[in-house]
Amino acid sequence: MEMRISGGKRTIKSLGLYNKQPSSSRQILSYSPKHSLLSAQLHTVWNCERVIGLCVIAKMASGGGFEDEAEATVTMEEYIESMDAEELEADLVLGGDEGDECTYPKGYMKRQAIFSCLTCTPDGNAGVCTACCLTCHDGHELLELWTKRNFRCDCGNSKFGTLACKLLPGKDVENPENSYNHNFKGLYCTCDKPYPDPNVEEQVEMIQCCLCEDWFHDEHLALKPSDGVTSQIPRDEEGVPVYEDFICESCSPVCSFLTLYPEKIRVDAKVESNGSANACSDTTESNQNPTATEPVQPENGTESEKSVLRGCSEKLAEPEPFPASGCAIATGLASCTEFEKKPLFLAKNWRSMLCKCEKCLEMYSERKVSYLLDAEDTIAEYENKAKEKRTEKLEKQEGEALDRLNNLDHVTKVEFLHRVNDFKEGFRSLLESVGTSRAITSDDVDQMFSKLKNKRKRME
Repeated sequence: MEMRISGGKRTIKSLGLYNKQPSSSRQILSYSPKHSLLSAQLHTVWNCERVIGLCVIAKMASGGGFEDEAEATVTMEEYIESMDAEELEADLVLGGDEGDECTYPKGYMKRQAIFSCLTCTPDGNAGVCTACCLTCHDGHELLELWTKRNFRCDCGNSKFGTLACKLLPGKDVENPENSYNHNFKGLYCTCDKPYPDPNVEEQVEMIQCCLCEDWFHDEHLALKPSDGVTSQIPRDEEGVPVYEDFICESCSPVCSFLTLYPEKIRVDAKVESNGSANACSDTTESNQNPTATEPVQPENGTESEKSVLRGCSEKLAEPEPFPASGCAIATGLASCTEFEKKPLFLAKNWRSMLCKCEKCLEMYSERKVSYLLDAEDTIAEYENKAKEKRTEKLEKQEGEALDRLNNLDHVTKVEFLHRVNDFKEGFRSLLESVGTSRAITSDDVDQMFSKLKNKRKRME
């Protein structure tokens, strides 16, 4: 599944990985025309490849897929843009992984795309990498789980019985550090419902907890209704979420230390007199008084947390901003309310605000959330790396294609360029004959290729 990121909210939708276009067609995305005849003709060939895709659509329209061919009408620009968008979405979710090699040798990866095979493990207690999904479990009932942190490919281990990994047999019996939840069974949220839900006509968006990585419906976030407002997710005036990450109610005790930071690390919702929910500003009652010198000990805090606060209090000598070597939790807090188990919405770049003093690092380790300090744990960094890999791949493919053309002998080059030119002329004639009065049909396409075939026969 692909979870579309948009202001902290992600929408689950099928990626259709098995329908991904061949890698050769993806190189058009970053192509920059070069000043040479061959590269210009190569650019034409690549675009022709996409034109043929349009032709296939036209043929599908006449093959019973649509009652009326006009219903399948699509412009060339629309087709190319939609294909580019789908390919980019897939690459972002897969992290630039081409699915050629099993990721098991890389150990517990900080983040990677994971799939659950219900055919092999119906109990949902195993996950496989992209390569094993495509090679070892082709034709099986698979769930696309987007990404998981600190996960190692299970394919072929004891959970799969007699099924051995085709790419890398002989793996360990288990991966004890892997973490599994009901997502591996295709279930989500506290309501334990599947996605897509067959009993619901319109699928609704879900948001993901950045700790447990489960997904939740807006109405099941345990937000307290106020003045008739049932959902208080922080949004701007246009309804766009204004938070970066979300921590669910069940996971919030693990990160209760976040309530000891200045309010700017969180994005709370307030209910106005008209009953509308909006995001609070960074300036709140808790940081308007700069004279306090000690953080308040939360009554329900753990011993580890209280120890950290005691250490922070001992270091704090003056009410001025604490130096970089101090503890951020004790910096400029006028008061700290008692922690209440509730969902937390975190502001942009909140991870960079986390204290990195010795005591805090120890606390993160005890609570097993040290990954919050690792930039590579974030989805944004995961996708940035995927974009870099995509750019490198496309540039490499373009260079390899140009090298192949340049290595052709003179006669083959001339023949190739003539055929490309014939296709260009044939397609131009087709567009001129059709005009703007109607859409191109499968009959038009068949006729164009028939003319090209007859022309080649006459020249032979």
